[in-house]
Amino acid sequence: MNATTTAAPAATPSPGAGRSAQYDAFHAARARTDLVARLYAAAMGEDYPVEVAASSSCDWPLLGLMTTRLRMRPGQLLVDAGCGTGGIGLWLARALGLRLEGFDLSPVAVTQATGRRLPFGLSPERAAFRVAELENTGLPGASAHGIVCVDALGGVADRNAAVRELSRILAPGGRLVMTRASRRGAVPAWTEQARAVGLTVEHVDERPAEPVLWERLYRLWIAHDGELRGKLGETQAQNMLREAHEVLPTLRERRAVLLTLRRPPTAPADPGAADTMTGPGRHPDVRTPQ
Repeated sequence: MNATTTAAPAATPSPGAGRSAQYDAFHAARARTDLVARLYAAAMGEDYPVEVAASSSCDWPLLGLMTTRLRMRPGQLLVDAGCGTGGIGLWLARALGLRLEGFDLSPVAVTQATGRRLPFGLSPERAAFRVAELENTGLPGASAHGIVCVDALGGVADRNAAVRELSRILAPGGRLVMTRASRRGAVPAWTEQARAVGLTVEHVDERPAEPVLWERLYRLWIAHDGELRGKLGETQAQNMLREAHEVLPTLRERRAVLLTLRRPPTAPADPGAADTMTGPGRHPDVRTPQ
């Protein structure tokens, strides 16, 4: 994670070093209480996948849609990019008989994800997790038969580099399935941006219920202000409440999608400019969609 320079003996922190501490603090705080999970469950209702327990917009409809769009075969390698505590990748790997490689910026999240393999019935040979950034995964080129990236792009330092890196590790014929968002009425340049990194847009699935989910969740955070402060501590609660107040007014103009990009079966990788669309996420506890 640290790059040593020749100009000084001390290591220079990677761009993600400061962000990692914020994510670490949240995951450590959340592990001490079930309050955050209960609020997600209340916001999603029967669509909440209890076993996954993700801090994201991942609900049962999204899990089903990702399963369909990935089109993977048993034994193939799935990469969960920005995996958090691992629930999404573990669920998909078990359901589809896949091998899993997950990575996240937060060492605390990676430790928690590693500890969740046994409850999902997956061995270390089937599922592994590492600390890495989306811009620099450390994975071999063309090694992933499928990649999922759920609400993770909002925290990266360079989104162009992140999407270019995910394209690099995607094998010919493989698919990158990622949540994205734009303003209603805007014309996103997904086709051109995918072509720039050697991918094609295979599907754009609308998620009309996603902004409504965030609205319900944010209002629940605000309503449970005191409980959040008592259970998570002042700093974590204040970060969550600040995000809720800042993002709530923007949700009615939000268009959320699941974007499926595919590398042609015989085409080599073509690194280039990637999507620069921004998303609303601000606080590390919520992997808000991009």
